[in-house]
Parts: sequence; C-alpha cells; structure tokens
Amino acid sequence: MIIDALQGLSGVVAAALVGPDGLPIESQGEGGDALAAELAALRATFDRVGRRLGAGDVTRLTMTSERVEVVAVTSGQHVIGVALARGQDTRSAQQALARVALDLLPLPRVEG
Repeated sequence: MIIDALQGLSGVVAAALVGPDGLPIESQGEGGDALAAELAALRATFDRVGRRLGAGDVTRLTMTSERVEVVAVTSGQHVIGVALARGQDTRSAQQALARVALDLLPLPRVEG
C-alpha cells in the first residue's frame, strides 16, 4: 500500500490517500475513512479560496484540534494526509508525506 510508510510515524491515528474523484484510494486507522472524506472536502474548499484570492494551487493543509493534528499534502490531483495525536512533532510526518507525494506524481491526471 502507498500509505504504509506513514504508519510507522510516531503518534499516527489515521492516514488516507484520496483520489481525484474525492474517494479514498487507501485509508488506515480507526478514523481513516473519515479523514479521507474530510481531506477531499477541505481540498475543494481551499482550492476555491486559492482561486478567489489568486493564490494558486493549495499544496499543503494543516489543522490542529483539541486531540489531533492533521497534515496533508497534494500531489497532482491526489491528497495524502495523516492525523497525529496532539502534541506530536509534525516535521517527520511532513517529510514522509512529501516523499510519498513525489511517488504519486507519475499517476495519470483525470480530466473532469
């Protein structure tokens, strides 16, 4: 699986890879499916904000809540992200996500 490399990160609660259609390609962890669904929705929202502000494509999303920290990156039309237990250092997750995102670049673009 593509996201297996993320499971070894300290504090990972869930991980997900979302395809261009917004559906999960892979998910792991108790909240993996929910994370995938929300990443797709967040990407659509932030892409719209980026367009309206003339800011360009969104390449990274981060969010901190009471219990988790979510870090996600885009790779072409895909989004890959992890939810970490709150208080974890997110640098290793960001680096791992960047490596996985590079592996996704050769995947074909879906027109739509």
